Amino acid sequence: MEEVLPNIYKIRVPLPQNPLGFINSYVIKAKGRSLIIDTGMNQKECEDALHYGLNELGIDLKKADIFITHFHEDHIGLVPSLATDTSTIYFNKVESDIVTQYISERPKSSWWESRSDFLRMRGFPEEELQRFVESDRGRGYQVRGRLNLRIVKEGDTISIGKYSFRCIETPGHSPGHICLYEPEKRIFISGDHILGEITPIIPLYSEEMNPLKDYLASLDKIQNLDVEYVLPAHGNTFGNFKGRIEELKDHHQRRANEALTILEKGGQNPFQIASQMTWNIPEPWDQFPPSQKWFACGETLAHLKYLEEQGKIQRRIQKQKILFLLK
Repeated sequence: MEEVLPNIYKIRVPLPQNPLGFINSYVIKAKGRSLIIDTGMNQKECEDALHYGLNELGIDLKKADIFITHFHEDHIGLVPSLATDTSTIYFNKVESDIVTQYISERPKSSWWESRSDFLRMRGFPEEELQRFVESDRGRGYQVRGRLNLRIVKEGDTISIGKYSFRCIETPGHSPGHICLYEPEKRIFISGDHILGEITPIIPLYSEEMNPLKDYLASLDKIQNLDVEYVLPAHGNTFGNFKGRIEELKDHHQRRANEALTILEKGGQNPFQIASQMTWNIPEPWDQFPPSQKWFACGETLAHLKYLEEQGKIQRRIQKQKILFLLK
């Protein structure tokens, strides 16, 4: 735990057997009500670490509210163990509907099944899907129980002590992702929208979405903000706000170009394309863990959707599988 700015503390919550290692839960401590930003998974190691840090800070959960940047399990999973009958839980509208559906459908969760069907039609092998379902520990660490949410949207303000944060909608990494910006103190709490040491995954698992287009638009939207301190959900705080945004844009342009180069060999399904992309994992593709193939395919699909909408590639149906070709 460390105080990264006056009365803003970072608790490093471990994510066991997860390549991310940790999530940063930020606590803004104030005399009235404090604010906890993101939580960790619904997992004992996460819960123990977060509650230990909160106790060290002297946080009374009956005098604390919670802000969740987005619905991924490492951010929202522990909310029910923190929330009291006096807590306000700030969350976005788009993902509140998804979370409610996910909880109500347990244990069968057609939401997950629809994702599997989506990837199956795009070349993800059946045996690989089964391996993923059997090995996906994260599904067990999602949020449990109903949440009483306070919906926030673009431009809403959350004030804690001497800080006044503005909500900024930044879809891309997830459909309803929201960041917090303190213009006077020049602080940007970025969730998974901007990370300093790794690139956030931008996945596609639904044909109705174009997450990479949304993500790049969200980067454009915030680029001219006056920011000195970036507080990300993973990794260290950093200050090169505009420079990092340019790096992220360049990364995705290079990824899109790589997909086009692969398609010069001829039409291929998204799983085949993903297997030839460059990934920051030392093992060869056939040794990737099932979860990494799932995420890699989702990110590849986001780039293909982006290129298709730009008119650079087209799709065909062959043997009930979707193939992409250069246009």
